[in-house]
Amino acid sequence: MSNHISTIFAVSSGAAPAAIAVIRISGPSAYPALQSLTGRSFEPRKASLAKLRDGDGDLLDEALILWFPGPKSATGEDCAELHCHGGKAVLRAVSDALAKVDGLRPAEPGEFTRRAFANGRMDLAQAEGLADLLEAETELQRAAAVANANGVLSGKVEGWRDTLLTLSAQIEAALDFSDEDDVSEIPEGFTWNIAQLSSEIAEFLYSPQSEKLKEGFRVVLAGPPNAGKSTLFNALIQSEAAITSSIAGTTRDVIERTVAIKGVPFAFVDTAGLRDGRDAEEIEAIGIERARAELDNADVILWLGAEGEGPTGSWEIAARKDAPDHIRKPSALHAISALTGEGVDPLKEALVETARSALPKPGEGALNERQFKRLSEAQAGLSGVQGQSDLLLIGEELRSARVAFDRLIGRATTEEMLDALFGRFCIGK
Repeated sequence: MSNHISTIFAVSSGAAPAAIAVIRISGPSAYPALQSLTGRSFEPRKASLAKLRDGDGDLLDEALILWFPGPKSATGEDCAELHCHGGKAVLRAVSDALAKVDGLRPAEPGEFTRRAFANGRMDLAQAEGLADLLEAETELQRAAAVANANGVLSGKVEGWRDTLLTLSAQIEAALDFSDEDDVSEIPEGFTWNIAQLSSEIAEFLYSPQSEKLKEGFRVVLAGPPNAGKSTLFNALIQSEAAITSSIAGTTRDVIERTVAIKGVPFAFVDTAGLRDGRDAEEIEAIGIERARAELDNADVILWLGAEGEGPTGSWEIAARKDAPDHIRKPSALHAISALTGEGVDPLKEALVETARSALPKPGEGALNERQFKRLSEAQAGLSGVQGQSDLLLIGEELRSARVAFDRLIGRATTEEMLDALFGRFCIGK
């Protein structure tokens, strides 16, 4: 690695104070920096205890040192880790001492991971998975992010790309030697192989996308005024987020809360009571309009109104089971009393089961919006090949599909996109 590349350092662990804090160093001057602070040498990949001193020889701390020569390191560069005591003053003193070492500077957000990408230690899809892992708040988010960070999606794409390169080579051979007797215009089995590859990618495109894990499975509570929506909403999120009252029309606007139930992310939405808005006052009419708009964005609608009057596909819920004026709904999937809690847990269980079938499965790679677009471009190129007989046009379509694969995993990308991605990381990652 050339010496013009700067060496970076940052605290990689959580906010101080803590029992232990980790300071990472990466770059060509990592090992000289270790020697500057400790005055000694270190064996690769072997933990060593050492005293850290500043340029004046004053003792800063006693730390556990790990030394990783490149390219077999997290970033592909020479790397070191200082496992110090996690006090604020300790970290400040050690960081100040590192800043005075020639060639060292503080890292920018995501710079360690960006160097790992630049040095081929991970591809773009893995880097995006790592970013998602750092932001994960639920078990499903964690599982999907771990899968992508460990290369599940990348492995699929690399396999498709290898198949595509083989097919492209067949077309190039046919173009180069099409006038020879031993090469046909369209290679044998080519059409079937293209159709098979296109089908595999199309099937993967139909799988749930990773954004749904962040946004949550969207459950909208709908029905007329005073149907018990807000009481059920509070019971589902286990909070008094919505005002409940026997006065009709208490909820005037959309109220949304995100919660995790058994590791599954949900976005529960309470809406204004639906009724003919012609007699409603201005604020209530706006609330009704927004409530109707939410119905179009729902993954599941819990209908608490009269049986059969809800949107197509909504779940019939017989609410207020404890109330004297409770009306039975023969087709109700769940009869509940949000006040007493009767029926609420079975409803939650049903929602969790439904959401899990609609969200990415644990251990499976999940596409984000950017990856979905690139894979759609690749699939479009393969679809354009089918039924085509002109070898030049076939070759061009295959080239466009390969470019889409390369952009997906980061072989061809833009600095602006990389800045946006690695800007999501904290300093020290």
